[in-house]
Amino acid sequence: MSDAAALHRIVKAYDVRGLAASELTPAVARALGTAAAIELAEPGGRFIVGRDMRPSSPALVAAFTEGLLDAGVHVIDVGLISTDGITFGSGELAAPGAMFTASHNPAPYNGIKLCRAGAVPVAIDSGLARMRDLAIEVLAAGPSALAGGRVTPRGERTELELLPRFAAHVRSFLDDDVDLGGMRIVVDAGNGMGGLVWPAVTDGLAIETVPLYFELDGTFPNHPADPLDPENLRDLTARVVAEGAVLGLAFDGDADRVFAVDASGRPVDSSLVGAVVAARALGRDPGSTVLHNLICSRSVPEAIRAAGGEPIRTRVGHSFIKAEMARTGAVLGVEHSGHFYFRDNHRADSGVIAALMLLEAVAVAGGDLADTVAPHDTRFRSGERNLRVSDAEAGLALVRDAYRDREPDELDGLTVDLGPVWFNVRMSNTEPLLRLNVESDDAAGLERVITEVTDLLATVVV
Repeated sequence: MSDAAALHRIVKAYDVRGLAASELTPAVARALGTAAAIELAEPGGRFIVGRDMRPSSPALVAAFTEGLLDAGVHVIDVGLISTDGITFGSGELAAPGAMFTASHNPAPYNGIKLCRAGAVPVAIDSGLARMRDLAIEVLAAGPSALAGGRVTPRGERTELELLPRFAAHVRSFLDDDVDLGGMRIVVDAGNGMGGLVWPAVTDGLAIETVPLYFELDGTFPNHPADPLDPENLRDLTARVVAEGAVLGLAFDGDADRVFAVDASGRPVDSSLVGAVVAARALGRDPGSTVLHNLICSRSVPEAIRAAGGEPIRTRVGHSFIKAEMARTGAVLGVEHSGHFYFRDNHRADSGVIAALMLLEAVAVAGGDLADTVAPHDTRFRSGERNLRVSDAEAGLALVRDAYRDREPDELDGLTVDLGPVWFNVRMSNTEPLLRLNVESDDAAGLERVITEVTDLLATVVV
């Protein structure tokens, strides 16, 4: 595969993601560094770069850094960090940032998550496509072709220990009146960046953490760092029960998402976590706006209203959530996928902030996660089901036609309200998939609608 073809393949809707050996190579990373300097940085400005623990990350960071330096941009290398650490640094230092990580993907993959100064997200229609095209030009003709004959002084590289400052920022979200003493929890870092960040964040707090897979190892020797897959929570649930812990937390590979299990080892839906965190946020900012994406349970807007807030429904995806937060001044944004966005965190998502606020809520409620989420845990949910299809547009057309009398909402895919049951079908941004989510007031209704919709799509499913 040529480098140009690789760039078309690995530049996704919200980030860069591909195989490190054959797609996101050092040569491609260097070209993307030059492109990032042109698209995201000011001439002679600063650029923050960090990485996860994957074996391929150091070489890719070095190559990307060379591209920035050659373009006259000064690089602040923060070394090993979580993605939410990079967005914090971008906000605090008013500089664009790049995090080298493939998040929850397997070991052979790597990627780049990018933001403009102030932690403003970069998506395919707000810079990634231009970066891809610039990088292709760089690979074809060299960076001098983009300089227009100008001679640019080479940038300088410095190092910054960002983690202590980030950890202090995360702890600032805690309420001084809440006692976290005596909370014994299990945390599964999945050999990812949570193993570095969680100890730094909880240093000095009265939380007792039982660590599981805290060793940084980008080969993921124990299980993939993807807590969305219930299989990857098995070790956590067993350890929580064995330790008699209050609850368990699991972070993905770059630690910007968090998932929870209760004392019995039962996974807790991220919508329920979002409802609890929203109530805590609104306790500090009464009457504020809270965003929730359209895949979240109906329990989330109900919890927001009950806490005196104003819920606003958004499309799925961090660029949409962050843009809407900027427009509305929302204090919090909740996604069904374990992402939680905080206004006072430069509107960026953070797994560790959400985790601490969840622990705070559990402590206030008496120390039991199941009891804490019980008021919101009143419905049955399918979880996200991925249907591989031959023609996603045709599949959506089938659904639109079948439920035309229900006037489907087309904010993001199709959302159909059937009274006690609702469902959403939307296209994947990166794969030939339709994603189906169903929620019902009763189990029978859930199964009925899942069967109804999947049967309807049978002609396009492959």
